[in-house]
Amino acid sequence: QVQLVESGGGSVQAGGSLRLSCAASGYTGSSACMGWSRQAPGKEREGVAVILTDSGITAYSDSVKGRFTISQDKAKSTVYLQMNSLKPEDTAVYYCRLYGGICSTRSILWGDSGQGTQVTVSS
Repeated sequence: QVQLVESGGGSVQAGGSLRLSCAASGYTGSSACMGWSRQAPGKEREGVAVILTDSGITAYSDSVKGRFTISQDKAKSTVYLQMNSLKPEDTAVYYCRLYGGICSTRSILWGDSGQGTQVTVSS
């Protein structure tokens, strides 16, 4: 059974930075699509960043491209989301996800999810 444990959320002022971490366990496939989605109150879920674990290929939603960077430490089975130039509209609960199929910011929403971590950006 896949387990995803997130850490690193918090509160920051606009323009600041945060780094989220996600430790994965229990996945037995040779490669996976790992990434992050977010959900703000009253808004739809949004996949924001993904990484294909065997190749390291990444993809981002337009809303975070150029500001967020996803990376991985394969030895630790850990994925990171470095969030820079944060905006109040980035405020949401961020979920680490793992999906065994095609890797995209849309398909990641179909994957297993962690418990979520709150990110709050104040203006």
